[in-house]
Amino acid sequence: MKHLWMLVCLFLCFSPVSLTGQMPVNHIFMLGNAQAFSNANPPSDLSKLKNKYKSTFLMRGPESKREVALTFDDAPDETFTPIILDILKQKDVKATFFLVGYRIEKYPEVVKRIVQEGHAIGNHSYNHPDYLTLSHTDFRNQIGRTDELIESYTGFRPSIVRPPYGNINDKQLEWLASQKRVVVNWNVDSLDWKGLDAEQVTNNILVNVTPGSIILQHSGTGDGGDLSGTIHALPTIIDELRKDDFKLVTVQEMLGVPAKQ
Repeated sequence: MKHLWMLVCLFLCFSPVSLTGQMPVNHIFMLGNAQAFSNANPPSDLSKLKNKYKSTFLMRGPESKREVALTFDDAPDETFTPIILDILKQKDVKATFFLVGYRIEKYPEVVKRIVQEGHAIGNHSYNHPDYLTLSHTDFRNQIGRTDELIESYTGFRPSIVRPPYGNINDKQLEWLASQKRVVVNWNVDSLDWKGLDAEQVTNNILVNVTPGSIILQHSGTGDGGDLSGTIHALPTIIDELRKDDFKLVTVQEMLGVPAKQ
């Protein structure tokens, strides 16, 4: 009986639930942080979506071919995108640019150059919201408005879409599937948006790349953003990938999807 009483005391002392039936403040704080981490870290949910929508939501290409795809988000801008285009032209590489609608309106000449130099294009929203925060109507407007802008420069609406931050839900995926669109995220993240230097950007890519990798970089940024790490890293990344017998292709080539919707 004595031992049983000791066990009860230990339970009451260390249980997260007090005698009042309430959870102590320190435990509430810990659970709150765990929930915040979960909300800010969606890869597990994205993994479920990838498995559920195998032909609509893709994060990489086939591993059977020694191919990689360089992709650049948040294009165009007037600072970094033209330099990236210069490097790609010099290296004879075709990449995939995911365009933001209001930037298309702001830098039309850069969009024309992306198209004229033969790069692939995808829809990356009109003004870069988190799609998980939008109504379905607003989500569709983001896609449609940017499609119209892209069509005005290319003559067609792109087959591929990349959601800002990679975030998307079931209803949005189902609608895009009904429109014969493919959602393309990535499996190698350069993290260049953090303002990393060239060595860090290069390592983030080359250490993680495998056949079928879709590599995320950026060619546009907000006020004060610095993508010089990507600019200085890109020639080395291309050279090292080729040295390792990788073929650099567009997302559409890698996935076997048409450029047009």
